[in-house]
Amino acid sequence: MTRFWLGGYGPAMDGSAEGIGLLAGDEGREASTLAYRGTAVEVPSPSWLAQHPTLDIVYAALEGDSAVQAFVRAGEGVLAPLGAPAPVGQYVCHVAVAPNGSALIASCYGDGRVVRLGLDAEGRIVPAKADAAAALREALFGDDADPDAPAPTPPGDGVAAVDPYGMGGDRVSHAHAAVFLPDGRVATTDLGFDLVRFWRQSGSGLVLDHEVVLPLGTGPRHMVLHPSGHLHVVTEYSCEVFTLARAADGTWSVVSVALTSPIAEVGTDFPAELARTRDGQFLYTALRGSNTIAALRVRGGGEALESVALADSGVDWPRHHLVHEGKMLVAGQRSDTITLIDLDERTGAPLGIRHEAQVPTPTHFLPVR
Repeated sequence: MTRFWLGGYGPAMDGSAEGIGLLAGDEGREASTLAYRGTAVEVPSPSWLAQHPTLDIVYAALEGDSAVQAFVRAGEGVLAPLGAPAPVGQYVCHVAVAPNGSALIASCYGDGRVVRLGLDAEGRIVPAKADAAAALREALFGDDADPDAPAPTPPGDGVAAVDPYGMGGDRVSHAHAAVFLPDGRVATTDLGFDLVRFWRQSGSGLVLDHEVVLPLGTGPRHMVLHPSGHLHVVTEYSCEVFTLARAADGTWSVVSVALTSPIAEVGTDFPAELARTRDGQFLYTALRGSNTIAALRVRGGGEALESVALADSGVDWPRHHLVHEGKMLVAGQRSDTITLIDLDERTGAPLGIRHEAQVPTPTHFLPVR
């Protein structure tokens, strides 16, 4: 079994992780000896990780610091910073890297920003240009610049989200995840405004193409692109999975919706990650609250889902899970544990917990290249 980099929450975010960790097992006995092997690099609350498509570089969302940073492999189980942290937006909770390694997208829960930053040929994050307006204010007014003026907006921002339901101050934009699409566009979720947004990339950042509005209060969180071309979106507040399809003119729309589980309890269960098997036959989401794993079978040409099983995750608050080599890894944010679960290849059902290990406040798994 492959080794894994581990994202986690540090003390500033009520966690105990000291940085990006390493999860590994003894050769030949990985499943039964999988354990936390220490900190690969010290960094504050690297809650989400992403791999460069061709280089041995890992990118981390430093959630509490509102920044993203690149790290290069510096030895066996060791990472080293590749440049300084790049500011993006408040509580950045997700990073996604373009398939060609040209850019990354950071999704910021705190202020709803969706930020595109370029990557150079060596995988470094391209430094942001100084904010022109701020520079002009300083040149003209020096220390007398208005201290209450809005903070400079990081470059690469897309168009600010607008609540499609016009609820005013009752709701706040919460960008949560991004997926690069085969046609070069980018899909992002806005959990606060019930939006799936589609962007075109340009030299200056992201340009909004169109939006798909989900029902009020659903809370789209994470997505997975199916081999059929459909986009599956799990909703944190309504415990559903919406399936979107692309029309001939390039616009996306909802074609079906399914419950994560018939017995999921809205207001008690809060789905987190959505993952699929390599062949696309099954999807899995974790329900924080009941601390269960819900399995769904993909039907038809990828446009329909049906619930097939619900099983114990073995952790408290399963924030992330990963399907790997016919098994599932689950990260328990509140239990400081991870579990390894066997999966039934034929039915998709979780078969039971094979192994458990202590890990400091885990939030994300990333296979080591």
